[in-house]
Amino acid sequence: MDEDTRYEAVRSRDGRFDGEFFFAVSTTGIYCRPSCPAVTPKRRNVRFFATAAAAQGSGFRACRRCRPDAVPGSAEWNVRADVVGRAMRLIGDGVVDREGVAGLAGRLGYSARQVQRQLTAELGAGPVALARAQRSHTARVLLQTTGLPVTQVAFAAGFASVRQFNDTIRAVYASTPSELRAAAPGARRTATPSAGVPLRLAYRGAYQSAAVFDVLAAEAVPGVEEVSGEPGKRVYRRTLRLPYGTGIVAVDERARGWLDARLHLTDLRDLTTAVGRLRRLLDLDADPYAVDERLGADPRLAALVAARPGLRSPGAADPEELAVRALVGAEEAERLVQRYGKALDAPCGSLTHLFPEAGALAQADGPVAALGAALADGHVRLDPGADRDDAQAALLTLPGMDARTVAVIRTRALGDPDVAPPDLDVPDSWRPWRSYALQHLRTAGELETE
Repeated sequence: MDEDTRYEAVRSRDGRFDGEFFFAVSTTGIYCRPSCPAVTPKRRNVRFFATAAAAQGSGFRACRRCRPDAVPGSAEWNVRADVVGRAMRLIGDGVVDREGVAGLAGRLGYSARQVQRQLTAELGAGPVALARAQRSHTARVLLQTTGLPVTQVAFAAGFASVRQFNDTIRAVYASTPSELRAAAPGARRTATPSAGVPLRLAYRGAYQSAAVFDVLAAEAVPGVEEVSGEPGKRVYRRTLRLPYGTGIVAVDERARGWLDARLHLTDLRDLTTAVGRLRRLLDLDADPYAVDERLGADPRLAALVAARPGLRSPGAADPEELAVRALVGAEEAERLVQRYGKALDAPCGSLTHLFPEAGALAQADGPVAALGAALADGHVRLDPGADRDDAQAALLTLPGMDARTVAVIRTRALGDPDVAPPDLDVPDSWRPWRSYALQHLRTAGELETE
């Protein structure tokens, strides 16, 4: 999109582009999402940015009305397999907060200077600024949805000091942390950490939650996951292994422009990472407009797309777990959980275990042991910044792995939107959304479920 096209999207308050770009108004010093309901500014006063971090770095504050920091992530970072796309997925997973820019660069196989240069050139912000924007959003969520003391919020959001936290909140929101908390609706502000962190997980366009929850229910591994309730009112719950601790998440099926969720974390520093992994599992950052436009033009798929606009291609909350499950199947996965999974210190209903770590599975027998060892020693990498082609090549060297299983892992664990199993004749006209096309066929019962 050129700038004139972006301005037309702003004039029409087009929510399709929320998160795809941001605009700022030089006369007010505020940046917004394209669908902001405020009066449209004059074209000469508008600047455009690829990321919220770039707008913040240019001195603009987040609009209090449209909350541009809370939009769905750009679908571009899910699709792209280049260094910038991989870097954005890793930053979203909290790698810069945990490992610094050097750790990010090491995972990408580039120098820190090269990563800084590429991100700044394309996005207008480097990794530190992008991580800072993410921390400020996490801090706002904690301030407005929990009763945590401000000092605890600062460190839980990933800030190195309270002073850095205060300065960032003032710069991004033009408010002190206390003022930001006071501006939240009272009902949401009374939540306590022991009751979990309530979240609204935004998405763009239509969202076929029933189809996603059908997949989650069919695949649920006892002890780690459960889906309860009647169709249309179901709740998905699962355990999570996270960098600083563990978590239990619950997501409501009812779609209202967002999905209601609640996170119980043993360490609130894991909030950003947990939300990112949940968004990947539910495919909340997809661009359904682009997917439906391409697939809806195909004669075979047109009726299916019309019947289920916004159908998503579910991902994985834990890529390594998904790889194991794709290899061994649901029944064996349940056995592995009971034998090798870590029991929760405090079971929550039917949720009793974390899925086994790769190192523990390396002590098992057969192909799963080889996969566990390869994941544990880094021979196979499935983190958000992994190179998809390298991961596929490494997986195919392992015993028990065939091309069809690897295609499932590439689709689900690595979030590749354009994968087709090797034994299916899939037309090129479905590119770059073949994963979504096949999901339409599965949902309609025209293709065997994996």
